[in-house]
Amino acid sequence: MSKFNLGVAKAGKTVNNEGAIAYSMSDKEKLVTQVLTSFFNENKFYGDNSQDILNTVRNVIKNEAAFVANLCIFARKEMHLRTISHVLVSELAKSTEGKEYVRRTLNEIIERPDDMTEVLAYYINTYGKPIPNSIKKGLADSFGKFDEYQLAKYNRKNAVKLKDILCLVHPKAKDEIQNDLWKRLLEDRLETPVTWETELSLKGNTKEVWERLIDENRLGYMAMMRNLRNIIKSGASNMDKVYEYLTDEERVLKNKQLPFRYYSAYKVLRNEGIGTSKIYDALEIAIKISTKNIDRLPGKTLIAADVSGSMNFPVSAKSDLTCAEVAVLMLSIANYICEESITMTFDDNLYACNLSTQNGIIANANSIKVNGGGTDITLPLCYLLDKRIFVDRIILLSDNEINAVYTYDTGRDKPKTCQALVERYKKWINPNVWVHAIDMQGYGTQQFKGQNVNIIAGWSERVFDFISSVEQGIDTLIGKISGYYFK
Repeated sequence: MSKFNLGVAKAGKTVNNEGAIAYSMSDKEKLVTQVLTSFFNENKFYGDNSQDILNTVRNVIKNEAAFVANLCIFARKEMHLRTISHVLVSELAKSTEGKEYVRRTLNEIIERPDDMTEVLAYYINTYGKPIPNSIKKGLADSFGKFDEYQLAKYNRKNAVKLKDILCLVHPKAKDEIQNDLWKRLLEDRLETPVTWETELSLKGNTKEVWERLIDENRLGYMAMMRNLRNIIKSGASNMDKVYEYLTDEERVLKNKQLPFRYYSAYKVLRNEGIGTSKIYDALEIAIKISTKNIDRLPGKTLIAADVSGSMNFPVSAKSDLTCAEVAVLMLSIANYICEESITMTFDDNLYACNLSTQNGIIANANSIKVNGGGTDITLPLCYLLDKRIFVDRIILLSDNEINAVYTYDTGRDKPKTCQALVERYKKWINPNVWVHAIDMQGYGTQQFKGQNVNIIAGWSERVFDFISSVEQGIDTLIGKISGYYFK
């Protein structure tokens, strides 16, 4: 059963950022929602919560350091969140309780050379010197993973450089070739890597350069998506290879892009009015492939996404995509994997957005209007109660910052919380209904608690894995993380 099946009577009450009634989370539950829905040091509608994340992680490390280590690895490997993994492993290294997990955690989360420099930079900026031995040993283990091309590509002139790490940790070379490689790194004699960035820098953003990069498979998957605008505008004649590359099943599943990356690429092209149907088809095919391994949800599902003002804030300073747009894209993915669904959005009003599963995921998301306004999570629940509609499950995507007046009135006392409406729905219509509340912002409170309540967090299609598994009593998000690497 769900980790959060605590019973409503036992659930602690608090208030959210709007001063409305909410349920408090344990530090561990709170940390998961914060980590999986935040870009560290990025502002949100209610401010940057990075310091709150640090306070939470430090509290959890004191009692459950292994859980933080598992969360660090899970965030990096499954949710592809780099910066927060650097923060978590550094906080483990600073603590007495967490240092035993640091070396192996670093070995798991360091996938690129700049992971090493970022970890060390965070630790020095936060705690200064000396550097813990656990970090030194983990970095030494990881240094040998990388060849000349990789080291040269990320050998940047930042405050913490790769040569600084080499001098600090003194890794043991496996042979004379590697020893020579590291010596040339120290002497700034690495061969300049030929990358798509260097090619564009040297030869210009031209049709011929893009055609050559595409023909020679010199663009990675993410680079291809980010540069679709430039490739199309250049007039490159080998676009069929681009379509083929983007829709290659093995590449899609291997690169594991967050779904909003596809939508972001679509949005850039749409806003500029460029590209033919083939590129839009390619993005649709790719995002559908990315959902291939998600269990389909049987029965009838109500899916509702929060499009209120607090959700209309960019997910990061480098993106113009808002959290509300991510929510409606997640709604569209959920609709695609459901046998039968009712889809809607809400702010301080409720909006029907009837979607066919035969349409494109991105096209469906693009058809949904994002409004702004207050946040009334009770509206989808009131709709089900008013219409006496039977559903097997309710999926809600929201930041949980409810601030609107409860509108449902049966002639008796009005419910005090969203969960009270769920309990009424169970009593009147379906006693076995599931509520899957997907936290989109990680502010640390929730609106639901009790039997058949599943709190999930994140912007990845992977969150839907925990809907089917928790209903079958197999696993929860907390359970998955708890045993992810360190048992």
